[in-house]
Amino acid sequence: MSQYFTEEHELFRQSAREFIQKEVIPNGEKWEAEELVPREVFKKMGEQGLLGINFPEQYGGTDNDFWYTVVWLEEIAKSKLAGFAAAVSVHQFMATNHILHAGSDALKAKYLPPSISGSYVGSIAISEPGAGSDVAAMRTTAKKEGDYYILNGNKTFITNGYYGNFVTVACKTDPDAGMAGISLIVVDQGTPGFTTSRLKKMGWKSSDTAELFFDNVKVPAGNLVGKEGQGFFYIMESFQLERLVAAIMAVAGAELVIEMTLKYMHERSAFGKPISKFQVLRHKMVDLTTEVEITKRFVYYCCDLFARGIFCVKECSMAKLKATELGKTVADECLQMFGGYGWMSEYPIERCYRDARVGTIVGGTTEIMKEIIAKMTVDGINYESAYKNMKSGGGESAKSEPATKPASGQTLSETQNNNSSTKTNGKMDKTPETARDIIYSLPQRLKADKVDDSAMHRFHFKLDGETGGNFTVTLQESKVVVLDGLVDEPTCEIKAKASDYEDLELGRGNPQMMFMMGKIKVSNLGEVMKFITYFSRIKS
Repeated sequence: MSQYFTEEHELFRQSAREFIQKEVIPNGEKWEAEELVPREVFKKMGEQGLLGINFPEQYGGTDNDFWYTVVWLEEIAKSKLAGFAAAVSVHQFMATNHILHAGSDALKAKYLPPSISGSYVGSIAISEPGAGSDVAAMRTTAKKEGDYYILNGNKTFITNGYYGNFVTVACKTDPDAGMAGISLIVVDQGTPGFTTSRLKKMGWKSSDTAELFFDNVKVPAGNLVGKEGQGFFYIMESFQLERLVAAIMAVAGAELVIEMTLKYMHERSAFGKPISKFQVLRHKMVDLTTEVEITKRFVYYCCDLFARGIFCVKECSMAKLKATELGKTVADECLQMFGGYGWMSEYPIERCYRDARVGTIVGGTTEIMKEIIAKMTVDGINYESAYKNMKSGGGESAKSEPATKPASGQTLSETQNNNSSTKTNGKMDKTPETARDIIYSLPQRLKADKVDDSAMHRFHFKLDGETGGNFTVTLQESKVVVLDGLVDEPTCEIKAKASDYEDLELGRGNPQMMFMMGKIKVSNLGEVMKFITYFSRIKS
């Protein structure tokens, strides 16, 4: 009856389920106690082709459609071992995802085949002790020295971070560039100066979680993933898959909990009859089952969008928000059905309850999901794919030439005189202080070597206040034109109080928080990401 799954998908489901029942479920208690998933299990998954369903054949994968991924995630989520599911999903869909989509041919050849075979286990390191949801606030640095990067800093809450073979690390290659200074670099376990420490946690016990430390770790420059300074944008892009993975597993986990609970309710008697006959309990299960089924259908809709290549930030965020919150609710309400037995460790519901709790935290908290959705539904902000722009050279081709007539105030000749300093590649004679001066300093702050596309970018700045005004900034082929007033259709509109924009540019405010709080409103976040990359920050 499904519009998404074919007979081939269901045959794969049967194969995946048999593997889980044979190799995973019988070992659950042991892995929980040892707090790890043995490496041999990854190799067995590799031998079965389970780790390669989402990878090209040239690297040893089977290049299946996304619905095979959905099936696989649902089955590992129903293993009653969320730690195992987390370890596999992080390795298969997160640690290697950036390498697959943005890595060089050499990086792909080195890391993808052994990851698909299960010989390697990977992790991804973004969170830090002082920077979780606030990705731009990370402090781990990577300084370029010749043919190497030197990494310093630490990361925390890293799944597979202790026993893994490699980690894709988010770090600051340009500490002064904010979001535009973040890059991704692959670091091998065992590299001198790279150490790890295991963390104890409430749930997901079968997955190893670690804190990572980098002390002058020397990494080949070739281990850079994609382009330097594009790491933040790659991370934001990959979050869509990560959040969809979380939603799929949360729904499947909720289905498992309901199935376990219904079985118990039919077996457990009170006052002379099975507790499944008590109306208050029956109706509670009806409510939960209905919510899960509705959420499952929405998650499938999001999977369909993703499978068709649609960059569905809002929908994936909604799916993650709803599914993980529901997973937490289902585990809580169902544990109640078990009474005192639900509190006992020998009952699987106790583990499911603990494991479900972290779903609303990992991959972006519930609060962050709500703010992302609010920015899109309330503020009208749009997002675009970083990987797509990287492959196509930066988006749409130019539809028109840069504006050649001034709107008011400044003449074109004066603008071109300002533009004569574009070859300074980010250096200024003096520090601008007002919003107006900051806008007119853009030609001097252009990093011409970072502009690698021929598309036309036109920004409308609407900065309220005495020191601001309306401005049009057009960039095409390393040429910047700044005009007073609003000219032609923009590719992005930026609204803010002049004072807030000054705080942003002069380093007096946290960029990510200012965007999240709505102090800086933009109509196209993808265009703003390019803007941040192309222009250097002001040294206040």
